[in-house]
Amino acid sequence: MRETVIQTLEQNPVIAAVKDNDGLEEAIQTECTIIFILNSNIINVGKIVDRIKAAGKFAFVHVDLLEGTSNQEIALEFLKESTNADGIISTKAQMVHAARNYGFYTIHRFFVVDSFSFHSIDKQIANSNPHFIEILPGGMSKAIGWVKDKIDTPIIASGLVCEKDDVVTALQAGAVAISSTNNEVWYM
Repeated sequence: MRETVIQTLEQNPVIAAVKDNDGLEEAIQTECTIIFILNSNIINVGKIVDRIKAAGKFAFVHVDLLEGTSNQEIALEFLKESTNADGIISTKAQMVHAARNYGFYTIHRFFVVDSFSFHSIDKQIANSNPHFIEILPGGMSKAIGWVKDKIDTPIIASGLVCEKDDVVTALQAGAVAISSTNNEVWYM
């Protein structure tokens, strides 16, 4: 399962992250083959996922930001039963771990803001067993390299990836992809 997404990212390592309907409409028209849904609720998430899937793209729902649900496993069951989402994103190890049992691709999101957050990544990954990790801010290529040297899980760089140079340096540092809400990055 992970290999399909990895192969997709090898073809196009830019992931469109959307926060609103205008972003969704534009992302669907781009060559980005994976779309992160960063703003949805239990009323509209199914329709958003269906639009993405109809365009032949992978849909990942950020479950921590899914309004109308708690940050408990029932949210995953809801997504599995009510949508065709391919994967989830979460900052919570228990949600990422549980999502694998529902058959989702999983992305464990980390904010690397200090040495404590950096040194705890491997312990959290051991608990969550994600398919991918997402490192924020993604413009810190040195930190991406440190994480890459420490773990074997594929890395997605995200946050403050705004220019072509940011994309190139993140990929050179060891990220398999970048995600951005900046629509100009989607066309790189």
